[in-house]
This record gives sequence, C-alpha cells and structure tokens, in this order.
Amino acid sequence: MAKRSFLQFENITKRFPGVVAVDNVTIEIAQGECHSLIGENGAGKSTLGKILAGIHQPDGGTIYIDGHEHKFRDAGEAFKAGIGMVHQELEFCENMSVAENLCLSELPSKAGMINKKQLYEKSRRKLELIGAEHIDVTKNLGQLTVANQQLVQIAEAVGRNARILVFDEPTSSLSQSETENLFMLIDELKSKSITCIYVSHRMPEIFRLCDSVTVLRDGKVVGTKKISEITEDKLVEMMIGRSFEAYFPKHIKKDKGQELLRVENLSSPGKFEDVSFSLHGGQILGLAGLVGAGRTELAEAIYGLDKNAKGKILINGKEAKISKPREALNNGIYLVPEDRKRHGLVLSMNAAENICLSVLGRISNALKIIKRKELLGVAGRYFNLLKVKASSFWVSALSLSGGNQQKLVLAKALAAECKILIVDEPTRGIDVGAKAEIHSLIDELAGAGKAVLLISSELPELINLSTNILVFRNGKITGQLSRDEANQEKVLRLMAGI
Repeated sequence: MAKRSFLQFENITKRFPGVVAVDNVTIEIAQGECHSLIGENGAGKSTLGKILAGIHQPDGGTIYIDGHEHKFRDAGEAFKAGIGMVHQELEFCENMSVAENLCLSELPSKAGMINKKQLYEKSRRKLELIGAEHIDVTKNLGQLTVANQQLVQIAEAVGRNARILVFDEPTSSLSQSETENLFMLIDELKSKSITCIYVSHRMPEIFRLCDSVTVLRDGKVVGTKKISEITEDKLVEMMIGRSFEAYFPKHIKKDKGQELLRVENLSSPGKFEDVSFSLHGGQILGLAGLVGAGRTELAEAIYGLDKNAKGKILINGKEAKISKPREALNNGIYLVPEDRKRHGLVLSMNAAENICLSVLGRISNALKIIKRKELLGVAGRYFNLLKVKASSFWVSALSLSGGNQQKLVLAKALAAECKILIVDEPTRGIDVGAKAEIHSLIDELAGAGKAVLLISSELPELINLSTNILVFRNGKITGQLSRDEANQEKVLRLMAGI
C-alpha cells in the first residue's frame, strides 16, 4: 500500500542573478521515507533543500507539509515547523560547547545566569535520542570530528521534534565507517517516521539509503522514481540527458603510437619496489591497488617529487634525469594530482590565473610580466574546451563546484601541452555529469596520441577507460591485465593477493 503524500513542493521557482536555479518544480514525498534529490552540479538540488529549510525564499510556488501550506521567511520559521538541515559545510558555533550549541535557542537560566547543570542534562538527553551519548557535551564543538559535529546537528533537530531532515552532501568529509554509522542513524530516523531529504551525487549511497529519487537537470524535474524500479545506468542517463554507453572509450579502436614512456626497475624505500612498465601514445595504462599500495608514490617519483627514487625513466627511448617537476614538464610529463584543492589549484586565484599557472613562461615577456592578451587567449581556450560552468573565467576557483575545480586542473594540464599525462583520482568527489565529461576528455586525449597513466580507486572507471591495467599491492606489481581480461573480480584478487 502506497504511503500518502506528506511533503509537497508545488511549482517552486527560485531565481538568482542571471540564472533560474529552480524552475517550476513539483515533487511529492511520503512520510517516513528517505527521498533523494540528485543531479549534476547546478541542477538545483541543494537550492531546493535550502528553500525547504527556509534559507532561501522561493520566487514562486508553495510548500505543503501534512496538507498545510507554509511560507518560511527564514530558517527559524522552518525549524519551528519541524524542518532541520544537516549542511555539507557545518554551520554551528565551533568556539562554543556542544551543550551550548544544542540549546542555543533555549538556554536554561536562573537569575540571568546559565544553569550549567540543566544545560548539560538537556543536551545529553538530545544526544541520547540519536544514540550519540558518547559525545562530551562540555567540549567545544570545534574539538569534535566532522562526523560528531554532524551528529550534534542531527541531535538538535531531532531534539526539537523535527519531522523533516534535509541532508546536503552529508558524507563529503566522512570516513567509510563514519558514513556507515550515519546510514544506520538515517534508517533509525525513518523508523520513527521522520522524513529525510537526501541531497547527493553518490550513487551507492542513494541505492543503499533511499526509497525514491527525484532527478533534477537545469533546475527542472526530469522524473521521480522508486529506487526499486530503476537501475544506476538509467538514473545516470536521466541526470546527464544522454546514454551512459555514449562514453564507451573510442581510443581503443585506434592503433597505439610509439613508446613515449618507459620505467625500468624504479624503486623508493618504503614506498614501491622494482616497478617496470612501458606506455605508448594512444594508450591509457590504469594503475589499480588499495590505498597505500604505492600508486600515487610512483606517480610522484616519475614527476620528480621523490628524491629517494632510483631506477630509469626513459622518454622517447632516451633516459631522462628527473629530480623536480620542472624537469618532468620539460620532458613532456604532467601530473594531475590526487588532491585538487591542496596540490592542483591556488584557490584564492581566479580560474584564468589557475589555468595559466603551467605556462607562465610562455605568456610572459622578457621582464617576466604576464601579457594580458596571451593570458586571455590561453584561459579562454581551455575554459571553453572543458565547458567549465561559471559566469566567467574571472571567478574565484574557491567558488566553483568540485567538478569544475577538477576541470580547471585538467585545463592547466592541457595548457602545458605535454605528451604524457599522469592523472591521479580524476573524478573523486564530483557529480556524475562532470565525471562523464572527464572520462570523455581522457579518452579524447588518448585518441589524440597522448599517453595517459590513470590512477583510480573506482574499478568500473579504471576497467572501462584503460587499455591495460597494472595491479599494485604493497608497493609491487602483482599482475597485469589486458582490457579483454580485466574484470572487477580479477583486479580485486590481485589487489588483495588471493
């Protein structure tokens, strides 16, 4: 028997300068279910969640809760109506105690002084409601892990009888075990008839947690489906507006080019040992392995970031001495690092400046002053080529989504015009639409004759894109699989040594 509609968005519209973020959205959600809002970055899912939580006010449309119309002027009114939100970026007061955060709007006092005993008792009761009594209520919130800070947010909402909880990318900063604990808590909230809105781009989470899903694209509803009635491939197709199979790699149909990179007996104490392989133009060589297997360390050694590495690196058949990244660049090697925020971008700089960081010598005059016309040409070319979603290339890199930040890192790599590209976890933490675009780009680069060394922890990505796969375990190569041989079971066995 179908559950009755409890929460309704009816013709909700929200405009920001220059963009319609949410466009005439109508959705019905049953009580006590976990309903996912999914879509590419910029699809409108977070905006819709913030409208429900009173953070944004809609320009049109109506919200109904349990049959009653609501118009929230701010987050406080939404909270009084039983709506809480667990933000991707936590928004409590880190310099205050857990207890003070939990009771901020209703601090127990006596004669104008905070009653600490009542404060601690009240806050502990709220934590007990969600099984989080292990949290020390006397500690400053900023001393807690991100996972425990999230629990405090949830405890505050549940402790104030929230009927609806909005989760906005809640696992973006959590470990695997912390994520699973959050999932178990959401299951418990559902059992208490609390309705959960789950905003995410992570497919496994949606299929693990959610009862139904609404797909948004460009601010509009593409469709709403029961999770039991849809596959992951179909959901991706709804999100990006094209067939998932459209990204089947094309480079594998072309003949490989000449050998561009050869590594012979490369070792680094405590990191990897006796690694040898060859990589030709037009090939994507995948590196598989568990965390700590030595893949990233190998990439850094090839790029000149490991002064303890010993062995031979040959470029176009000639041995190259690479002891720093500048020498790698001079030999046509570019590394797209695993951590785009720490090592790939200068977040305080704008998109154009970031794209041109790899070619400063080329766009500067004899006095080392950057030529504006050259900067505009390079930045504009790769900004448009990679379809970075931003109002202009003068926007701050910090303000962009994860997928668009990753596109900037790749734009910087393309601007360097290197023949050998090392790409470390190119799609970690980005939405499925940007992921498909980056897969297509990597395939195009190989198709254009570049040699690509691809490191990824996502086996489907690695298996689908790679020409061949090397499997690492404890710093050593444990096996090599051709594209025709590779499947998840074989790769996992080699990774685990079984």
